[in-house]
Amino acid sequence: MLIVANWKAYVDTTEKAKKLFTSAKRLTQYADIALAMPHPYIGMCAGTKSAVMLAAQDVSASTGGADTGEVTASTLASLGVSYVIIGHSERRAKGEDDAVILEKVQRALAHNITPILCIGEQERDPDAKYLNHVRAQLAAVFSKLSQKERLATVVAYEPIWAIGKTAAESIQPVDLEEMVLYIRKVLGDYLPGKSAQKVRILYGGSTEPTNARALAGGSGVDGFLVGHASVDVPTFSALVKAVS
Repeated sequence: MLIVANWKAYVDTTEKAKKLFTSAKRLTQYADIALAMPHPYIGMCAGTKSAVMLAAQDVSASTGGADTGEVTASTLASLGVSYVIIGHSERRAKGEDDAVILEKVQRALAHNITPILCIGEQERDPDAKYLNHVRAQLAAVFSKLSQKERLATVVAYEPIWAIGKTAAESIQPVDLEEMVLYIRKVLGDYLPGKSAQKVRILYGGSTEPTNARALAGGSGVDGFLVGHASVDVPTFSALVKAVS
């Protein structure tokens, strides 16, 4: 089980970052843990002997040079970053389109960083047109990758309507199971035979200790992308242990 903690901008002091990093070390016995932290903290944690993996919350589509403020895949790779979140709903809301997201995925893969491609619908309509939206987001990236690159990409399903809800209001295990099956069906258009089963699928959207075990149980997900719950030590520890 892969658990990616997306700290977002909740962590704004080195003291809190160090505390979260230290506590995460104790959780690697239960699951694979990757911490997606603000860029400055990556440098602080780089080189630390730990089973905790470093992740970035974003990466530039730029290859470098005269591009003020950009953090390239090459820079992240030099720090030992293993994963990078790409296409998160919060980035898409700021204007990132499929073309930019594809470019970022390709930049990450070129530097042996595993991209975590975020997809998900804004809302669920009774005619299930949201499935076409999810398919289009997957197709925009997977149709342009090689077979090897497709297998090296992680998909994170994060329905926007479920973000910020309580565990009870979030997605239910049966619905998540259906979405995982649908995503694998779409991936089957780009990966032959049973290869689509090898692509890891994470879930993100109001995952708490109270619903994590049920969501992990029979849904077919390979892990979780955890937001706000990941920056509270007791809550994140309980969540990880619940799905181990």
